[in-house]
Amino acid sequence: MYLSSFVYNLLIVDTLGIVGIIVWHAQGSRRPTARLVVQITFFVSMTLVMINAGISPHSPGAGQDTPKLLAASSRILWWVHLAWANIGFVRLYIVLDRRPQEARLVQDLIVAGVYLGVSLAIVGFVFGAPIGTLVATSGVVAIILGLALQNTLSDLFSGIALTLGRPFSIGDWIQLADGTEGRVVQNNWRSTQVLTPANNVVVLPNSTLAKIGLTNLTRPDETHLIVLAVRIAVGRRPSEVESVLKAALLTCENIVQTPPPIVALKGIDAIAIDVELQFRVTAPAGRTPARNEIIDVVHQHCSENNLSLAPSAQNLLFLPRHRTTVEQVGEIASGAVSLRSS
Repeated sequence: MYLSSFVYNLLIVDTLGIVGIIVWHAQGSRRPTARLVVQITFFVSMTLVMINAGISPHSPGAGQDTPKLLAASSRILWWVHLAWANIGFVRLYIVLDRRPQEARLVQDLIVAGVYLGVSLAIVGFVFGAPIGTLVATSGVVAIILGLALQNTLSDLFSGIALTLGRPFSIGDWIQLADGTEGRVVQNNWRSTQVLTPANNVVVLPNSTLAKIGLTNLTRPDETHLIVLAVRIAVGRRPSEVESVLKAALLTCENIVQTPPPIVALKGIDAIAIDVELQFRVTAPAGRTPARNEIIDVVHQHCSENNLSLAPSAQNLLFLPRHRTTVEQVGEIASGAVSLRSS
């Protein structure tokens, strides 16, 4: 009589476990709260039946005449529902405010830990396998796999670090220490893909990306500072040079006018006045059109206001020494304009 009751309770547990799985799938992923309630309800019901029948999910044994498959399936279903109840709680309540990508990563790591723990529990408590020996063997295998997959694991953990640190997001324009720059188009566990201005996709392993310097040109916004160095021949007051160049900058359409561009007088000697034109563009991709416009407008305004462009200090070394510097400067029509971006 006791054996029949024992088997009957095992059948109830199996039935509750299978029905719980069906109902859980029927709820759909769009109803996480309802899923969690259903999961907890079936898990509690299975637990009460097992307690009343004296069935222990931590004991691999069964009655002498009890079908081993029935006993094992009941305990496996109980452990599975325990795992799903915990996972439902993790998915619903572990949320990082305004950081969904990081929250998802933390959830996935916890879920992986839950599945690993439940798998070991099933192997040990349901099938009676020695967990200690299994863990020791798994450790040796893990070491071997770790050495064999060292680079892949390095990319994996670097991807986790980049995801949690968030130095960039999809769509950001980044610049690396080696000069590579472009817009981030894809980021996964192993690598990051950057679309360069040359319309090429550069695939960067996450382990490499985590070690080198990185500048995010998109934060706090995409406005980008450009510095254009110009040498103006002496002969006019520096304040007049500043006024002419500032008027030239204010007519440009490819640069940001708020904050206004700056004309910085950097130095003066017997040959020229060193000037830096500091201006911003709306995005890194607009640097070349902005520089082209600035050079054209500066040349136009210098011509209209009788300002001559002076050669650079390097070019002065190649000029004939018997001719005066003023004559040299006046006859060099093209001048020298050097660009640098910061």
